[in-house]
Amino acid sequence: MIKNLAQVMEIARERGPKVVSVACAQDSDVLMAVTKAKEAGVADAILVGDKDQIMDIAADLTLDLQGFEIIDIKDPMEASLKAVELVSTGKAHMVMKGMVDTSIILKAVLNKEIGLRTGNVLSHVAVFEVKGFDRLFLVTDAAMNIAPDLNTKKQIIENAVVVAKALDIDEPKVALICAKEKANPAMPATMDAAALTEMNVKGEITGCMVGGPFAIDNAVSVEAAKHKGIDHPVAGYADVLVAPDIEGGNILYKTLGFMAFAKNASVILGAKAPIVLTSRADSDESKLNSIALGVLCAAKLF
Repeated sequence: MIKNLAQVMEIARERGPKVVSVACAQDSDVLMAVTKAKEAGVADAILVGDKDQIMDIAADLTLDLQGFEIIDIKDPMEASLKAVELVSTGKAHMVMKGMVDTSIILKAVLNKEIGLRTGNVLSHVAVFEVKGFDRLFLVTDAAMNIAPDLNTKKQIIENAVVVAKALDIDEPKVALICAKEKANPAMPATMDAAALTEMNVKGEITGCMVGGPFAIDNAVSVEAAKHKGIDHPVAGYADVLVAPDIEGGNILYKTLGFMAFAKNASVILGAKAPIVLTSRADSDESKLNSIALGVLCAAKLF
């Protein structure tokens, strides 16, 4: 079981290197991240985008891009399609967003001819290293699915389980986060949580242990769970925190990052290959961690 992001880097080095195809690579943090990933032996990269801008940024940052293949395509949509094509044809193992809008790269990912669509739900999985805890937390979905219904939540869980397994968590404990610990028809998220827990019991969701509804405190704190009298194997021991909607997921994601100062990595699952789609505001360290996480997921999928 991988317990921190330093171990993510270490194990990614052992299971890599993989090749990441970067769409619109003219981004300083992305170029620093892929350069560090190559130096660390975690991943190589093919840089697709405006070559003049890429070289100018590299010069400003004194980055050595020797050994990187650079494909000069200035149009963002065309660059994104090419980056995705490199993955679909087996020349790369994952695609990464550079200086391009999320909608553009996702359109390329879902392209019917050269894209990576599987028919499954795409969902965002963030991995956090939180001070004071002996394990990593997976938070989902903070970026993709606005108001997921029951079936979408099932697939969100399944995508998160892929990431958890890539982190060597044999039986991830999945907590469905709500405002209350009891199912209440006036709070639809709690009803979904109860239904998903039952689906896990019936074997409709496999490879993990699902529990909920839980409030965040009794999902991660044994003491809080005992105080509330909650007796469930997931209570207090959750690895995966499933938000009720994008609002809750995004708030939890940014609270952990900006107030708890938790280190993080993130990846999108549900396509044929991992998608490293970090925020432009994320640091080069976060992007490097995300590449390493993508390497672990790619090693699990292929």
